[in-house]
Amino acid sequence: MSKAVVALTLLDSVGAFQAPAMRARPAQMFSEGDIGVTRPLGVYDPLGLISTRDMTRFEVMEIKHGRAAMLGFVHVVLTEAGARFPGYLSPTAGLKFSDVPSGCFASLEALPTPAWLQIMIVGCMAETGYFVFNAQDPAKAPGDIAGEAWVRYSDKKTKAFKLNVERNNGRAAMLGITGCLIHELLGVDALYPTGGMDGAAPPTIF
Repeated sequence: MSKAVVALTLLDSVGAFQAPAMRARPAQMFSEGDIGVTRPLGVYDPLGLISTRDMTRFEVMEIKHGRAAMLGFVHVVLTEAGARFPGYLSPTAGLKFSDVPSGCFASLEALPTPAWLQIMIVGCMAETGYFVFNAQDPAKAPGDIAGEAWVRYSDKKTKAFKLNVERNNGRAAMLGITGCLIHELLGVDALYPTGGMDGAAPPTIF
């Protein structure tokens, strides 16, 4: 099951870089000062995609994946620290939240098949835009999926700072959660790979 999940995740990531042919729009350029264009790289486009693709979808996908990765990394930290919901994850299977191990792959393998399928269905809906996840309004800025009651910054400098912070935190989280997965595939702890290849316990954090 772990190999299947990794394969589906890779396919999902590849799909994020496929610009939809049905909604082709003129190429959107990036320049210094735009949201997401930050130092030290600035306008980083080694493959020359900016001049040939509609970058709006790329922005939306980066923001969405960054937000998901931030939640995922926080989840890894909390579960490694022993945080668990009370009660049963699956009453029919007699599986409590406290019974689920903390490892990224180990926790997935501990789930019953229906739970695993639910996760994949929700992920597919989020990526394809069906059901409640098709929230991006083309008339709004990429990533603006909140309702009208959501706090928005009127000061342009403050708004740009906040959006760039979110974008860079999302990028760091995507690298971080990928590192956690690679650590576990190498046989070491996700957060504390210095524990050793032989499965030695990670250092105590509390």
